[in-house]
Amino acid sequence: MLDDLIRKMIREMVGGGGPPVAFLTPKGDRGLFGPESVAWKVHADFISMMIGGISSLILQALHPQALAGVWDHSSFRQDLKGRLGRTAFFIAATTYGSVEMANNIIEKVNQIHTKITGFDEFGKPYSATDPHLLSWVHLTETYSFMGSFEDYRHEKLSAQDKDQYFLEMSFIGKRMGTSDLPVTYQSTSEAIKSYIPELYFGERARSIVHLLENFPSNLTAKPFIKLISRAGMMNLPDWAFPLIQRPTPSYIERLAVKKSINFIAIPVREALKDGVAAHSLRRVYG
Repeated sequence: MLDDLIRKMIREMVGGGGPPVAFLTPKGDRGLFGPESVAWKVHADFISMMIGGISSLILQALHPQALAGVWDHSSFRQDLKGRLGRTAFFIAATTYGSVEMANNIIEKVNQIHTKITGFDEFGKPYSATDPHLLSWVHLTETYSFMGSFEDYRHEKLSAQDKDQYFLEMSFIGKRMGTSDLPVTYQSTSEAIKSYIPELYFGERARSIVHLLENFPSNLTAKPFIKLISRAGMMNLPDWAFPLIQRPTPSYIERLAVKKSINFIAIPVREALKDGVAAHSLRRVYG
């Protein structure tokens, strides 16, 4: 019953249905990365991925042109669960799916991006195919996922493994239309900071942060989702807190959230142990 309750709470946050049987075929297909990759390890943990996902969405909302594409062309504000679910599936498909599944979702998203154009809140034109904006989205996602994994998964990665992760993920970024992506942890951090002069915390960004902090959910799932959202906020780089006009979390605040996440992570990981990664391993090895 506990496993069922946990899965219900997760569906409340990102949707999803039954077992991911689509990841079982075709037999022997290693996908774009394979089980030995660092991406398979980092992306396997639902808890840290959701925390990283929240922080990456907050960062992405700070770029007026990146936010404008979502603001004008998606149902993000009305269907946050749907947006998170689609993002989660894209990551799952490109990381764990067969080569065909990964290629299909990349092509689909790239086609959608060709139709997303307009003007941001300052009247500046934008296009979702702009390599500069695509790089911002890619950089903030990968950096947030790595930071959350290190904080909440407690599997220490070597400096070489961390760099390998960003090298692997640059392959997806390039397929999505980015350019000149960094391929190390340090250079990714530096590349993100280079965007700071372009960022803006206006009314649009405020509304997105408010939405993520007050994720719509039923009473049963609310404490779980509230904790994930709080952890996502704390997963932001320190330079972001003054920008969003929030105090930098103290050591005690961070410790309290980490201990709470560690507590709930045990049953969540148990409930999800036969998820996408496990199904994909069966596809590869039988």
